[in-house]
Amino acid sequence: MNLLLRILLTAILVVVIAHFMPGVAVASFTTSIIVAVVLGLLNAFIKPILILLTLPVTLLTFGLFLLVINALMILLCSEIVGGFHVESFWIAVFFSIILSISQSILYGMSNDKKG
Repeated sequence: MNLLLRILLTAILVVVIAHFMPGVAVASFTTSIIVAVVLGLLNAFIKPILILLTLPVTLLTFGLFLLVINALMILLCSEIVGGFHVESFWIAVFFSIILSISQSILYGMSNDKKG
């Protein structure tokens, strides 16, 4: 159930960010759900390989190269999912930053921590 909630929250965030951010377009809420699933799959399978291959550059830039990897995941998702479009690399960077921060906030609020 937690996975479905995360996908739904990510889909809502994608729609909201695309609405306010020029250069990002999402055709429908169904498309944003597909974007959330594809991004999750890309981050689970492709991103770790890219991080491993670019580890020296990532260490040299003190982790800032991870922003480039995140932007590449967004651009790849844009190519895979029809109805989701990101205009440029820099827009993908800003989109990934905003999405990551928003996800952290929402996931933190959605966790029911009892202690």
